[in-house]
Amino acid sequence: MQNVKTGLEALLRPEDSILVLIDHQPYQFTNLNSHEPTIIINNVTGLSKAAKVFNVPTILTTVIEERGGYIIKQIQDVFPEQKPINRTFINTWEDPKVTDIVKESGRKQLILCGLWTEVCVAMPAIQALSEGYDVFVVTDACGSVTAEAHDMAVRRMVQAGVVPINWMAVAAEWQRDWARMETARPLSGVLLEHGGGSDVSLAWELQLLATPVPENN
Repeated sequence: MQNVKTGLEALLRPEDSILVLIDHQPYQFTNLNSHEPTIIINNVTGLSKAAKVFNVPTILTTVIEERGGYIIKQIQDVFPEQKPINRTFINTWEDPKVTDIVKESGRKQLILCGLWTEVCVAMPAIQALSEGYDVFVVTDACGSVTAEAHDMAVRRMVQAGVVPINWMAVAAEWQRDWARMETARPLSGVLLEHGGGSDVSLAWELQLLATPVPENN
């Protein structure tokens, strides 16, 4: 297991991060039973939009898309200019088309999510650790054939040194300070669309701020 980092060094920084989205395709969703599919779709879309806000390089991948289907529209719409890398390797980290991009970026905070957690996420996460990357897996943007499979995969990765995190925590660590208005405003827009209860609360707050307070007579 790698040495555990603590302090500010352990937190995500947009300038050091690179995101890989793995196999969010129709075939993978057909046997997704660990989570409600709409939750995964919402979370990975929110994560994708947050990465765009912070200019975090994002790699899209599919596996045998001619049989398993194209990457879901919600992700492709965030990166319309990007053609996902289509693999035959089950393990993304064995495909040089992916790893060369990561290496050339010079970034060491590797953020992964995909379907399924126990296969297409665990394999590259564990292998990348051995190459010196700080690996973070966005567990609420991943899913498995069963809840047990997802849970066991996360436990296995944690034992190896992977850091589990959720998509809103990723965005919060990238933002770090709400005074950074150049990203705070667009990130708030992402949260309004994909933040669940937080988006309802934020919408209410914005509504209150936009409503003049009646004067007491």
